[in-house]
Amino acid sequence: MAGQIPLVDYLVLDDGEPHLVAHECTHCGARFFDRRNACASCFATEFKTVPVATEGTVRAFTIVTFAAPGIPTPFVASVVDCDGTQVRANLINVEPDPEHVRDGMKVRLATYSLGADAEGTEAIGFGFEPAA
Repeated sequence: MAGQIPLVDYLVLDDGEPHLVAHECTHCGARFFDRRNACASCFATEFKTVPVATEGTVRAFTIVTFAAPGIPTPFVASVVDCDGTQVRANLINVEPDPEHVRDGMKVRLATYSLGADAEGTEAIGFGFEPAA
């Protein structure tokens, strides 16, 4: 049976609504998306997995007009503040120009298909889109 697989480990698809999870330091509360042996903020070594808010605010962005071969341009790369967790992700479903994107813009997590393998398993990516 074909299914879906998230492109990154921190995208959760099979637990109700799609969402991101982070590793939170149990000592200082710093959050990271990649696995850590020690916290980069306080050097503690214990973490817990926590859900990340699915809505946030654009804190920084750039419109990318030149990329590696095969990557369609332009697109919007951004840093989104999701209730204190900083997420680096592309903005999707928005025109990649300053008329449509701004700092402080409210956005929400969105997933999309990246394609499927020979067995029909669909790879799923994520980005953020303007909140309604």
